[in-house]
Amino acid sequence: MVFDQLKKIAELKKFQDSLKKEKVVVERNGITIEMNGEFAVEDIKLNPDLVIEKQQEFLKQCLNEARQEIQKKMAKSLMSAGIGF
Repeated sequence: MVFDQLKKIAELKKFQDSLKKEKVVVERNGITIEMNGEFAVEDIKLNPDLVIEKQQEFLKQCLNEARQEIQKKMAKSLMSAGIGF
């Protein structure tokens, strides 16, 4: 029982380390963001041809989409690795 729990913790640690390497890039109307598997934003590129309100709108959309893509990748990886809770 304890061994199984330790094994699961080791699997989760390995899974967590692999997520750090995941990257998602989302682009909308010249606004680009790059997010890693820990939901940290690594890069933002804005479109200077857009007014500030449009940049804010598209940036928000990009961030939300990137977060959703990372969550989907996490769920798919958990399922394929057979890690369940």
